[in-house]
Amino acid sequence: MPKQIIKQGEEKMQKTIESLQREFAMIRTGKANPSILNNIQVEYWGMMTPLIQVGTISVPDAQTIMIKPYDKSVLKNLEKAILTAELGFNPINDGDVIRIPVPPLTEEVRKNLVKDVKKIAEANKVAIRNIRRDILDPLKKLEKDSLISEDELKKYSDDVQKLINISLILIHLLKKKNKLLCHSNKLCIIKIKDFVFNRILFFISYFLFSYI
Repeated sequence: MPKQIIKQGEEKMQKTIESLQREFAMIRTGKANPSILNNIQVEYWGMMTPLIQVGTISVPDAQTIMIKPYDKSVLKNLEKAILTAELGFNPINDGDVIRIPVPPLTEEVRKNLVKDVKKIAEANKVAIRNIRRDILDPLKKLEKDSLISEDELKKYSDDVQKLINISLILIHLLKKKNKLLCHSNKLCIIKIKDFVFNRILFFISYFLFSYI
């Protein structure tokens, strides 16, 4: 029972980290990033459909996102959906594909993005700490009902705190990564940072989340 409670909490933490990664992927960084279009819905045959399901998305260069729809009849709706998403993009419809020029970030926009990154990270830290409470409260009840000993409660509580610390480290690394991306204009630097941080996140997640 205690291990099951902790396992469920661990799964919630992992989902929180995955959600955070998706949320950060939506932030503009001054380079062409298809992930920023993930939440856009397009009207297609009378139904609202995710943009990623109505065509192929590619990045022909560092400052351009291109969408080639499977059905050209959806081009106008694609263009409208991108405009109404208020991402600051001005899509170009050439009758065959949609091209989205990605303008470099201004200094003011960069500062605001860094603030957004901090705000998102802090919200997820709160979520992780709430998960800790959701795990510890049932464990404390088990101890109160004499179903586990005081020593067992302490051991389980220590295990939970280790998971919390791991999650907070991952959030901190993700925040640092995205702050760096918001400050950088050079694609090569961004690619290096992406590679380094993704490797760090992978190894921390793999070795530490599986320690129990």
